[in-house]
Amino acid sequence: MVKVAVIGAGNWGKNLVKNFYELGALSAVVDEDEGRLNKVGKDYKGVHLLTSLNDLWKMDIPAVAIATPAPTHYEITKTALTKGRDVFVEKPFTLNAGEAEELVALAKSSGRIIMVGHLLLYQPAIRWIKDCILKNTLGKLYFLHQERLNLGRARRGENALWSLGVHDVAVFLDLVGRNPQRVEVVGQPVLQKDVEDDVYLHLAFSGGVAAHLHASWLWPEKHRRLTAVFERGMLVYDEIAQTVTLHKKYITSKLENIDEGQQVVFKGNSEPLKLELKHFIECCQSRQRPYSDGESAVGVVKILEEASNKLGVKM
Repeated sequence: MVKVAVIGAGNWGKNLVKNFYELGALSAVVDEDEGRLNKVGKDYKGVHLLTSLNDLWKMDIPAVAIATPAPTHYEITKTALTKGRDVFVEKPFTLNAGEAEELVALAKSSGRIIMVGHLLLYQPAIRWIKDCILKNTLGKLYFLHQERLNLGRARRGENALWSLGVHDVAVFLDLVGRNPQRVEVVGQPVLQKDVEDDVYLHLAFSGGVAAHLHASWLWPEKHRRLTAVFERGMLVYDEIAQTVTLHKKYITSKLENIDEGQQVVFKGNSEPLKLELKHFIECCQSRQRPYSDGESAVGVVKILEEASNKLGVKM
């Protein structure tokens, strides 16, 4: 079993710690906050507790998982690759495409694995929808529409697109299978100047396919729902209920409405993180290319960067 050190044990990092430990791969945890480390030490016996990255690089641990604030991802990932470590880094990969491309090139030249935490790509329901598209079960894909809405935690350093929409952009690229030809975005800062609380992102792909995302932390109800509209039906993935419902509804070429009801066609589970981290461990062992590798993450960062430029956001 490949051993992993988790860098950052905060709000999300603690989930990486828990899952790597349960997978039998956790060797060390690095965090400047001694209170967090003390809690890790109480909950997970036999794990090395470190407050300094310099101490980590002196240890013989072949892989690291980075769950630190996004502005630190580039430097820590670069150092880890230079030190010969395989790297799992949480989303967003970096804050600009140039840094992302540099890290991908470095990983390739050094023979290291680099994987980005685009969690929803490991959700079984998304894999099921992807399979449906590949098999052409419902005919041509027309468009995707994602809602990620809630009265959530407003951020100061990033807008709702960077905070909430990264996973959804990764899903769009995965399901469509190519990068968009055009990116359009509209956002509204309400609570703070220059930080959009409510964002609409629109992607146009070759072949007439489109994808739309509405992301907001200023919304009265919680919605996490992906709708895929096809030539001969529609799929709705409810991320909260973990169901995919087939609506046997469509409009024919003669503009005739067809409605043959609906049915739940897939029920998933809610442990994509464990599947994702298990995949990382397997890639480190076999040296296979991760599903959410650095190159695919570059495409996500490029879209976010272009959208940010159009909103006038400085990252």
